[in-house]
Amino acid sequence: MTKRIGILTSGGDCAGLNATIRAVALRAHHGHGWTTVGIHYGTLGLLERPVEAEVLDVDRLDAALARQGGTFLGSTNRGDPFAFPMPDGSRKDRSGEMVEGLHLLGLEGLIGVGGDGSLDILRRLLAPSGVPLVGIPKTIDNDVANTERAIGYPTAVAVATEALDRLQPTGASHERVMVLEVMGRDAGHIAIAAAIAGGADVVLIPEVRWHIERVVAHIAALRAAGRSSALVVVAEAAGQSDEAADAASDAPKHGVGEWLARRLSQATGAEARATVLGHVQRGAMPTAEDRLLAAALGVRAVDLLAEGKADRMVAWWNRQVIDVPLAKVVGRSRTVDRDGTLIRTARALGICLGDAR
Repeated sequence: MTKRIGILTSGGDCAGLNATIRAVALRAHHGHGWTTVGIHYGTLGLLERPVEAEVLDVDRLDAALARQGGTFLGSTNRGDPFAFPMPDGSRKDRSGEMVEGLHLLGLEGLIGVGGDGSLDILRRLLAPSGVPLVGIPKTIDNDVANTERAIGYPTAVAVATEALDRLQPTGASHERVMVLEVMGRDAGHIAIAAAIAGGADVVLIPEVRWHIERVVAHIAALRAAGRSSALVVVAEAAGQSDEAADAASDAPKHGVGEWLARRLSQATGAEARATVLGHVQRGAMPTAEDRLLAAALGVRAVDLLAEGKADRMVAWWNRQVIDVPLAKVVGRSRTVDRDGTLIRTARALGICLGDAR
């Protein structure tokens, strides 16, 4: 009997998800003769009756799909199955309904594509169901534990780098300090990588305690040396540091980028402008690296199910695909190593991190 496996995408969208779905369906069909069922809107699709899902026709999953951003299955980053928000404002455990939805689809395995939060929910959801689960890491923040790369991150860095490439000439033309705020809810991976690739003068990340006066001093030194403009990259979470805001002044209220531009303008006398990339980093066409990563992880996830393995996540490590227990992934976060290669490289290039070093 043909085996049926499911796949869903959960959490925020990012580039590379469609390439992942395609890789899973193609490997399942051509490698094992299996049918793949795509579940719509993450776990929310499992609440509908009939379940919001479709059998994936491999003849329709051409290479054009791998080039598309987003996820054609849809996703969700709300609605905890164990405390689902109801119309009357109450919360209800609807995990049983979702597990029932899995059984109604006749699934003999599920591949969940998500960050550590989504994978944690899926792991708890499937634990009593008997349906094997394999996770694939995706997040533009690249903060999933035990993998060097998560799907979506390479494209997000490329978008941020391109933004710097565009901001530099306009900053130089008008002698401005250009502040670019990038995503990074808890980690500065996008910021530090884009800053190095895009030739930034300053990068501020939550992993390094920074001081506004040191940023001001660095920009002043650049101007004294004849530079008329500066590029500053700041991760959205950088303003959450106790050292990020002067307690005697206005703290960030609507985003650290706008706040930082205002403070730098006041302190340096230079005109400063902020650009907030926001969701622009999520919706781009995936880079070649993201497509390759999606293909490699998607294929291995299917093969793990074929080997009878479950409760594991596929990962990219030391230029190859490995698999690790989900127990070593959920509830953890991989932030930027303060003594790691990227920060050492940034310092060596003269990029200011706003600290004493």
